[in-house]
Amino acid sequence: MFARIFKPAKTAMQSGKAKTQDWVLEFETASARKPDPLMGWTSSADTNAQVRLTFDSKEQAMAYAETHGIPFRLIEPEVPPKIIKAYADNFATNRRQSWTH
Repeated sequence: MFARIFKPAKTAMQSGKAKTQDWVLEFETASARKPDPLMGWTSSADTNAQVRLTFDSKEQAMAYAETHGIPFRLIEPEVPPKIIKAYADNFATNRRQSWTH
């Protein structure tokens, strides 16, 4: 029963940063998934894979895991570089590339 604590990245389908501020504790799968022969759905005997806990800070998530004796791996989020752009830069005279149609 091994867990990972991480801050989720934004999905490709959203432009904002909704649901990326909380820290998440998820258990890694202990057994492989297999298709059900009758329905074809994917199933697993591991019920911990369904557990997803959210916390306001990584310290709270780490304290929860240590209190309950859960070994965990902390994954620090990668901070993307902040690129400051202005619409007027598209029409600047000192552009590196020529602006043509």
